[in-house]
Amino acid sequence: MQGLFQAICIHGNVLKYTILKHVRVIAPAARSVVFSRSESISASKLEEHGFESTKIADVLNAKGKGADGSWLWCSTDDTVYDAVKSMTQHNVGALVVLKPGADEAIAGIITERDYLRKIIVQGRSSKSTKVGDIMTEENKLITVTPDTKVLKAMQLMTDNRIRHIPVIDDKKMVGMVSIGDVVRAVVREHREELNRLNAFIQGGY
Repeated sequence: MQGLFQAICIHGNVLKYTILKHVRVIAPAARSVVFSRSESISASKLEEHGFESTKIADVLNAKGKGADGSWLWCSTDDTVYDAVKSMTQHNVGALVVLKPGADEAIAGIITERDYLRKIIVQGRSSKSTKVGDIMTEENKLITVTPDTKVLKAMQLMTDNRIRHIPVIDDKKMVGMVSIGDVVRAVVREHREELNRLNAFIQGGY
């Protein structure tokens, strides 16, 4: 996953260089002018609209309300059994834990490790133990906000080797994004930047 993040970053930096290098309709003397001009564009408008500025809010909007990842969290009042069952059904290793009520305030996270160490090893019953009794506290949870840049979220996920990351706004849970969501957003922005550069080159000369 770390290699994927590095590859995307490197690809983003060389994308415009590759395009300009292979534009055969431009004379060599003019190519350096276009190159300089494109650098100016990429530092302003291309960056303004490119993957460097794409935010997690954009990813959530693209996913839609029905795909907000609500199946990746549970309540402190749920039993550990139900939480582990949900993990198994959705093939994930952790669930975000919310406090009871309509405010959807985040309380922590329950992981497979919590289950093994605090239920199996200690001989406790998963059906009678509440998630809130064994969860990892909120201060150990890695989160992002709707304003977090996509590349920053990708770096957090790769550095910490996690596939899903909660999105928190004003201490409330507003969604969940996966590494797949983030990669798709970056790829989409690469394509749009490619189209903008081609349009700039063809329109400018």
